[in-house]
Amino acid sequence: MDETEFWELVDAAREAAEGDPEEQADLLVDRLLQLEPDMVLDFARHFEARYNRAYTWDLWGAAAVLLNGAGDDTFDFFRCWLIGQGREVYESAVHHPDALAGLLDDFDEELDGDGEELGYAADEAYEELTGTVAPDLGIAPAPPEPEGTPVDLEDDRALAERYPKLWERFRD
Repeated sequence: MDETEFWELVDAAREAAEGDPEEQADLLVDRLLQLEPDMVLDFARHFEARYNRAYTWDLWGAAAVLLNGAGDDTFDFFRCWLIGQGREVYESAVHHPDALAGLLDDFDEELDGDGEELGYAADEAYEELTGTVAPDLGIAPAPPEPEGTPVDLEDDRALAERYPKLWERFRD
């Protein structure tokens, strides 16, 4: 599976789920179940690589603004949700997190921002297909600390300065 196929699966599931992250995860599992186990592992590798790449202070701060706070687990689930938004939103957010202010048409912090189930979709499909737990993917784990310059996630002033567009749209 190449990167384009990965994003096509993510997009198709999101569109069919009409943006509901839990429904998107269920639909993604259904689509992965139609593939060979090796393809499911390829999907898992693509997902994990993007999940690790999104482990940055810049994105953590953006998540804190969008979700009115973001602890460790919340940020983990946010990164899964971000992948679930598709290639354009993901890549834009990784490069310029404040750009999320213009990329998210509707954002409901009760529904959006939490894609925990998306993070388990490939594992669930692989286990259902093979009856075994997915093997190690051979991908380096995320670093112990997020990449980039740390931000005080509890300092509203620092967040407003670092993410002016997000702050204006979601917190003012």
